[in-house]
Amino acid sequence: MIDTHSYTAPQPYWPALLTISASDSAGLAGNQMDQRCAAAMGVHACSAITATTAQNSDAFLATNAVSSEALVSQIKAALVLKPRAVKIGLLASVEQITAVAHCLRGLDCPIIFDPVLATTSGKVNYSAQMLAAMHSELLPLVDVLTVNIPEVEQLLGFRLGRGGVVVAACKLQLALSQGASARDASALPWVVIKGGHLLGDYASDYCRGAGLQFSLCHAKVGTQNTRGTGCALSTFIASAKALGYETRDALVIAKMAMQAGLKNAAGVDTSVGCLRPTEFPQSHWPKLIDHRLSQAMPSQPFATCVGGNQAETLGLYPIVDSSEWLKRLLPLGITTAQLRVKHLQGQALKQEIQTAVALAKHYRCRLFINDYWQEAIAAGAYGVHLGQEDIASADLVAIAQAGLRLGVSNHCHWEMARGKTLRPSYLACGPVFATQTKAMPWVPHGLAGLRYWSQSLPGQTLVAIGGIKQSNLSAVAATGVSGVALISEITAAQNPEQATRQLMAMMPGNACLQKSVLSQPAITKTEDSVAQ
Repeated sequence: MIDTHSYTAPQPYWPALLTISASDSAGLAGNQMDQRCAAAMGVHACSAITATTAQNSDAFLATNAVSSEALVSQIKAALVLKPRAVKIGLLASVEQITAVAHCLRGLDCPIIFDPVLATTSGKVNYSAQMLAAMHSELLPLVDVLTVNIPEVEQLLGFRLGRGGVVVAACKLQLALSQGASARDASALPWVVIKGGHLLGDYASDYCRGAGLQFSLCHAKVGTQNTRGTGCALSTFIASAKALGYETRDALVIAKMAMQAGLKNAAGVDTSVGCLRPTEFPQSHWPKLIDHRLSQAMPSQPFATCVGGNQAETLGLYPIVDSSEWLKRLLPLGITTAQLRVKHLQGQALKQEIQTAVALAKHYRCRLFINDYWQEAIAAGAYGVHLGQEDIASADLVAIAQAGLRLGVSNHCHWEMARGKTLRPSYLACGPVFATQTKAMPWVPHGLAGLRYWSQSLPGQTLVAIGGIKQSNLSAVAATGVSGVALISEITAAQNPEQATRQLMAMMPGNACLQKSVLSQPAITKTEDSVAQ
């Protein structure tokens, strides 16, 4: 699955989202919440009303369903606006379920379903016939199913025991996947089991789909104004999908938006109110627990790579493939570098890393070894850089216990949440611009995306990477990142040393030349003697 934007820049138009849901007389949930959430995300919500409900902060009193003919006419009218996603909420009859399934069958856009079987204001009584119709008609069309624990138990017909969330998700995913071949054989459906109803200090949502299993966790917000949370989560997900985000990113974005909305929740006069969404989420990153990772996590954050007796920023950050490049660049005053070896194995690889580490120590350069964490530990390296695909095979505890710093690559919201959860020394963000150095399935983030990362991750040490050249270096550095990584702009230059000096001089405060002390070798040996 190809990820899209890290941040969706303002568009000259708003993408459309179709919400099929009930109207709430109190204005706290249902279609009214759908409208507010979509608008906060920069998405236009078209409506197809399934029922007018009589409810308030205390009770769910009545559901007054519209006819299936009236519902179909609304859906057909809304489809003219070419919605990029569909969110389904409360459906009031077997006829409505069948009609909605008929209208949406074959529609080429993601469908997010929040069945509204159990709400904050009370339980919605669905007949056995309605539940059967959901299973046979609607679930096979759904791309993302969002359910709380009581809804899971209603859909599956049994109470969840200890560890039952995983079993339930598998069963629900099986029901959803019945329609996968009709939509897209490669698109495996998602199940999100919401944990807000469970006791404890954390709201943890279990997510399963597309070969992934992870939980998104936030500390619970101390508020009673929680009406409409189920409606909000599914609409946030649908809105992110309408904006073009891949599902795993949409789930992270929705979790961020939920936390922001709950932090901003308010009552209505003296009655209990609802969460208040205001904008595309700018903060409140969830902890992402990847259940595919079997190894233990370090108990403490990785050591910092800036400040103290180190330079205050990472500065210009060359990425090179050999120690020969380090011999040429480190004497110029480079304070941070990465060795990315792709052509050596065995003893030759170990020797190359040992040589590079010795050079870096000689010039007091913060050298990160790409991928080869075991060899880096053995050589006493300063740090290791891991891609997202390498996290599963690395012993993070061993890296931390050896005192090495850790840098992690991140390309999208899901990866950023996963990387941030590791509490590394720095987070790399990219690609900023299109690059030919490495095959990249991700859409370039641009300066707007890089500014988004910088603003939404205050206090984090960030490194920009991907397609950065002399012509855009100043603009990239101005986003507030600590380091700017370059490869071909240095290694492919006609005069790499001269190009490096020019690039260093362009960094804010001439960051790479701050080494009044650090620029001097730690020991009085020549580069040749260090390399021996």
